[in-house]
Amino acid sequence: MAADKDFNGRWDITVPENDRRRAWWLELNNAESGKPTGSFISAYAGDLNKIDESSIQNGELHLVFRSRGNQPQVTHLRARLVNGKLEGTREVEGNPAKLVWTGVRAPKFKSIDAKKLKTGKPVELFNGRDLTGWRPLRPERKIEWTVKDGVTANVPGAVDLVTEQKFWNFKLHAEYRVGPKSNSGIGLRGRYEVQILEDYGQPPNTHGNGALYSRILPTRNASKPANEWQTFDITLVENRVTVVLNGINVIDNKEIDGLTAIGIDPDEGKPGPIIVQGDHGAVEFRKLTLTPLE
Repeated sequence: MAADKDFNGRWDITVPENDRRRAWWLELNNAESGKPTGSFISAYAGDLNKIDESSIQNGELHLVFRSRGNQPQVTHLRARLVNGKLEGTREVEGNPAKLVWTGVRAPKFKSIDAKKLKTGKPVELFNGRDLTGWRPLRPERKIEWTVKDGVTANVPGAVDLVTEQKFWNFKLHAEYRVGPKSNSGIGLRGRYEVQILEDYGQPPNTHGNGALYSRILPTRNASKPANEWQTFDITLVENRVTVVLNGINVIDNKEIDGLTAIGIDPDEGKPGPIIVQGDHGAVEFRKLTLTPLE
């Protein structure tokens, strides 16, 4: 039987029957105490959820998460270590459905100076004419995005779009526009969301515009007012991200600890796609140019 301490670490989680096509992530510390601490994405609300209760008994890990909103929810994760992997289940109190999941250890990333990498040939992810190169996140859903005058726009609640191509290190230039109180995001490698939010004049927030969603706080809110075109220049090298919002560096070469709630591809050690989020509010894009870094 594995020792309790072997549960410690960061875990990338695959959930084969998750109908939202989402990946999960878990970090555990102090497991040798029998009551590990840590966090999870995603128990509820797409946030970075802290463990409320925990135990390890007879080789089984049991974690409890309690939401504290208008719709209280109690989530139970249970898992055992099998050949170095976590084999687990998720149950929500009051819901008879049970999800089965598997966790593997997150990779160790290299330390690379982005300035020393060479730029490859830019890739126009959005060609301005149609949505060639994109697929719906949920294949059973039709694409409710339009293209007109070089701009692609969603219907609020539309399916997220995912690139057919996958990428590793890159710079991404995006030009986007949102209306009042609208919400979207860009998923890097299908794992890490840079938040898009109409929050002009609000203080910086880990859920605000330009944040690495729920994980990295922008140094300032550099948002423009609603209905104005805005720009992102995002650099991702290994697991370090830089975000320049409207020409202002708001995240400077910060380490990403793990997946955010947009994640669909849990294999952090491999290239992944770009996602544009359409299932929240209305958003428009007129430019999505990715330049590989080699």
